[in-house]
Amino acid sequence: MQTTATNPHLQSVRAVLDQARTDVARCTTTTASGRLTRAVGLVLEAVGLQLPVGSDCLIELPPGHPQRHAEAEVVGFAGDRLFLMSQTEVAGLLPGARVFARPGLRDPHAAGDAHTKRLPVGEGMLGRVVDAAGRPLDGLGPLDAARQVPLAAPPINPLSRAAIDSVLDVGVRAINAMLTVGRGQRMGLFAGSGVGKSVLLGMMARYTSAEVIVVGLIGERGREVKDFIENTLGEEGLARAVVVAAPADNSPLLRLQGAAYATCLAEYFRDQGKDVLLIMDSLTRYAMAQREIALAVGEPPATKGYPPSVFARLPALVERAGNGARDAQGRGGSITAFYTVLSEGDDQQDPIADSARAILDGHVVLSRTLAEAGHYPAIDIEASISRAMTALIPPTQFDTVRRFKQMLSRYQRNRDLISVGAYAPGHDLQLDQAIAMYPRIEAFLQQSMHERTGYDEAIAHMDSLFTPSSPSGRP
Repeated sequence: MQTTATNPHLQSVRAVLDQARTDVARCTTTTASGRLTRAVGLVLEAVGLQLPVGSDCLIELPPGHPQRHAEAEVVGFAGDRLFLMSQTEVAGLLPGARVFARPGLRDPHAAGDAHTKRLPVGEGMLGRVVDAAGRPLDGLGPLDAARQVPLAAPPINPLSRAAIDSVLDVGVRAINAMLTVGRGQRMGLFAGSGVGKSVLLGMMARYTSAEVIVVGLIGERGREVKDFIENTLGEEGLARAVVVAAPADNSPLLRLQGAAYATCLAEYFRDQGKDVLLIMDSLTRYAMAQREIALAVGEPPATKGYPPSVFARLPALVERAGNGARDAQGRGGSITAFYTVLSEGDDQQDPIADSARAILDGHVVLSRTLAEAGHYPAIDIEASISRAMTALIPPTQFDTVRRFKQMLSRYQRNRDLISVGAYAPGHDLQLDQAIAMYPRIEAFLQQSMHERTGYDEAIAHMDSLFTPSSPSGRP
């Protein structure tokens, strides 16, 4: 029997195959490309390339430019025209510039999530500051990321979520006692500019009992990003945190991506069974970034200039936070989220504030009047609410909270009369009690940014306001 080495026919076939391999190796590879036909405002139009929405592209820059390509993303299409939005500076683009799919992109008809963006996650990212594309900003070298995961995540079946049944200590006395937050709850922090929201977020990040903190700084000024990391968050908070920074000078695409990336990191740690505190500053800037994109591609404005897609994206982002499913032993991770909402002109009926209030599990309102009076944190207890609180605390504690709010409300409604001396003690026993207790109530609601008050300590302090032995806590 002839072997391969002595069979002339097989040797001939092998020679032909070897020659074919050599010829293929000499061939010049080609990459499918399109052409840039229009650039107006934020939107670029290209023809000659078929890519799905969300795909990354590279646009060729002219010779001599500091960069070879500009990065862009497909945000829509009309017929054979692709609508692109650049993620980087577009100065220098020429008409007819070639547009390529980012290398590594598979056939649009291939199975799987080939077009889904993937960014790094992992335990090694704790203590790091990254941009919306997962690139380090802190100068500490490459990221020690375990793996890369897609930015988009499938929605969680609401019936598989674990219930919010345990308290998360955030270290802030007023929130722990009066607006108790549960693990897996989504809260809004409603505030105008300059009323202390960043300081309050920093306090929660430093003093919370959560194992991991993920901070998304979306659309903030670059100076505020550095100040928040170095002064507000500090080394203590940063040691167990990951910060995603997408400041105001980033493109709207990167601001949207930064919020999704921060949520993606929180989901990773939740899936590891950890309790995560997600802080996003701010949800309003996220909505504004989506508004810029939607208006640029021709979506009609609706409520106060916000297109409908804005109000569709907000719940899609917020619903990714919360509790995951628990295992047979009842263990599972959680994402407790605080989203700041900027109320323009302190208008609580701003469309984004109104929409956020409806999709969140409660809201903490910061008052400019309190901030101007030097009352920090400037939490308006009467206007704030935690919707999960009643399932987290015993009835006796709820009664104490209710009495506390009654005393505070009774005093606030009669403040003007009391200030001008028009009220005579003895006419209203409950008001007399509120007047006697008010100095201690006010002291209870205030807290230094360098002071931590745990949950048990906050409850004990609140109970002491109503003990019979207290001269200001008469029954």
